[in-house]
Amino acid sequence: MENYLEINKNSWNAKVEPHLKSDFYFVDEFLKGRSSLNSIELELLGDIKGKRILHLQCHFGQDSISLSRMGAQVTGIDLSDKAIETAKDLAQKCGTDTEFICSDVYNLPNVLDQKFDIVYTSYGTIGWLPDLEKWAGVISHFLKPGGRFIMAEFHPVVWMFDDDFTKVAYNYFNEKPIIETYEGTYADQSASIVQEYVMWNHSLAEVLDNLMKKNLKLDLFQEFDWSPYPCFRHVDEFEKGKWRIPQFGNKIPLVFALIAQKL
Repeated sequence: MENYLEINKNSWNAKVEPHLKSDFYFVDEFLKGRSSLNSIELELLGDIKGKRILHLQCHFGQDSISLSRMGAQVTGIDLSDKAIETAKDLAQKCGTDTEFICSDVYNLPNVLDQKFDIVYTSYGTIGWLPDLEKWAGVISHFLKPGGRFIMAEFHPVVWMFDDDFTKVAYNYFNEKPIIETYEGTYADQSASIVQEYVMWNHSLAEVLDNLMKKNLKLDLFQEFDWSPYPCFRHVDEFEKGKWRIPQFGNKIPLVFALIAQKL
């Protein structure tokens, strides 16, 4: 689908304003120093002081700025020009030197000429990309030899279900683009926005196989039966900061995480 970038850029531009105002993104607390990073990715990242980090699909930059606060040199990229504009403003208010670039993932090698110790991406990112072989190639391109790709993402099993988790509605495998219109947003279901978007489901095999094809060796792979975000409909917080879909309990994975090293 040729114009998916334009459709999705408009969709993400529309989300910026309601997201800034939502409790989901706790912007006021963030400006006062609260980190937006969760325990899952913090454990994967470890000590990043002095590391050069490329953050793909960074939205309006909270994770990028949180990484900067941990002592890393961070470059965040995102498709949405409105999100990047907001990210730059947030970084200035937070006093970090985080760099932000407006670009889609696939075009990034044409606009950025650097190598990084870590490429990082998290939560709700790969579903916006049609081609994971190309994605993995971009990651490999930007990593130094021995550099690490660190990823935390919602598990593909979650995307098989309808929004109310009553039935299997979508293919686990990357069959075709999913083109839908959505009212509200995951951060605020009542937000008065209606957006068309284009997404793709990606199996775990598709993720892992494409990374390995691009000279990346899997060092760690994890699955979690909880989500650090209440971004699905009908979730229960069973422990502080940990959510599950009540009818599934701990029976399905909601998140996976990995570390892969550039050979």
